Amino acid sequence: MNQTNEMLIELRKILQEFEKKSISGDLRDRVIALVPGFDAIREIGKSLVANGLQKSARDRLLSYFLEYPRTVLSEKELAVVAGISEWARRVRELRVEFGWKIITGMTASQMIKAEELGESDIILDDLAPNDYVLIDVEQDRDAAHRWNVANEIRKRPEGSRQKILEYLRRNVGKQVTGEELSYVAQSTEWARRTRELRTEEGWPVVTRQSGNPNLPIGVYILEEDRQAPAHDRNISDATRRRVLQRDKFACLNCGWTYEDWNPSDPRFLELHHVIHHAAGGTNEMENLQTLCNVCHDEVHRLDK
Repeated sequence: MNQTNEMLIELRKILQEFEKKSISGDLRDRVIALVPGFDAIREIGKSLVANGLQKSARDRLLSYFLEYPRTVLSEKELAVVAGISEWARRVRELRVEFGWKIITGMTASQMIKAEELGESDIILDDLAPNDYVLIDVEQDRDAAHRWNVANEIRKRPEGSRQKILEYLRRNVGKQVTGEELSYVAQSTEWARRTRELRTEEGWPVVTRQSGNPNLPIGVYILEEDRQAPAHDRNISDATRRRVLQRDKFACLNCGWTYEDWNPSDPRFLELHHVIHHAAGGTNEMENLQTLCNVCHDEVHRLDK
């Protein structure tokens, strides 16, 4: 007989004892009778993961997330697998200290509100605030360093948008999650503030929905530590998406796409005005084309 079956037998005995106590009508006697049952269910939950009784709660949770990536997992099932009351803290450690890209329903709803998630990310539609999804099975090895940076910036007196910008600038070209930005900003409006950095202040902050379709859901990248010229900051996200989609997310000059990205050539895509603003050019699709930043800079250099 395996250990799980033994625990099930013990749980049945506990429930039978509870049934006897319930006859007496004393509330406290019934509550106390259920305490061993509560502990027994926790132990059964631990045993469901392979070698679960020999692992920590954090290890059991990670095993479960990796077993079901890109799947909405409820807080109750994670509590069962973890077998401890502080399971949420262990999930948070996996996310912020160990670099596993786990997104919460709360973060997803804030990103949807700020139009940073779209219909292609349908997996998040039914996410309740306390549900979780592992969006990428690749661990981020730089997470521990970023965690220290996040804590440093989080304590500053600046507003949430400035904190987010500082964090992104300290991680130029690196993927950071919405969970990180939410933590740094200490604001439920963090997604909107991040979007404003792109649409109002001209920082090249992209997501899967707003510039780089190869990114995992819930991830942001500041592609370069520079702001766009003032006249380019009024291009709406909707127009930006349509132009990129029309041009198949490729530079119309050299053909570069995000599939070609590598650390030695970390370029990115920008929108170029065919007729410059100074000459009366507009921010409409017909006057915009997709160029990589290298070609874009070269075009402007030749125009001078």
